[in-house]
Amino acid sequence: MDGMTVALIAIGVAVVILVVLALWLRARQRSHGLQNRFGPEYDRTLEGSESRKEAEQELRERERRREELDIIPLDDGARARYLEAWQGVQQRFVDAPAESVAEADVLVMQVMRDRGYPVDDFERRAADVSVDHPDVVEHYRSAHAVAGRSRADGSDTEELRGAVVHYRALFEALLEDRADVDLTDRDDDGRAIDLRAVPEDQQDTRTVPEDQQGTRTTF
Repeated sequence: MDGMTVALIAIGVAVVILVVLALWLRARQRSHGLQNRFGPEYDRTLEGSESRKEAEQELRERERRREELDIIPLDDGARARYLEAWQGVQQRFVDAPAESVAEADVLVMQVMRDRGYPVDDFERRAADVSVDHPDVVEHYRSAHAVAGRSRADGSDTEELRGAVVHYRALFEALLEDRADVDLTDRDDDGRAIDLRAVPEDQQDTRTVPEDQQGTRTTF
């Protein structure tokens, strides 16, 4: 084997190595991009998939579907009407907690429909909204699960109260037209911290007017 042949082989091997390295770096960059965009939703999807490749394919498919949707912000009038409707949901919680949770579920779905999200299927709704609001979509899943249990077997008042808090997280994000509503945190090791249970000192307190109710409810 002469020197020229050896040199050509060496060049070929180097090219192959460079191509493999470039592909690896590209895949790594795409993974980091998905992690940055989806945050805790990336971790959740990965846990529910057989491989990282499968999880990332699912998230990229969500992005593709989202790009095909025409999501629009609410006008000021619609936003004011929805805020008033939400106040009614919270006020009625004292006397009818299960009904209030059902109303909250419908109200969030109405806002999503007005914004342009498909609303025929819950899993599709959650997947679509996770692209714009990955940090609050898990609140939506938790609230929807409670609403389902309440319709089937009933839920205690505290669980229903938690569902209203969860619905409110997505409701406010949708009304504010923001994709950066962050209701999660990370510990020192970078792991996601579940903040779905709102600490007492961070809860928002609503007092029902005395002429409407004689009691007080806290969210």
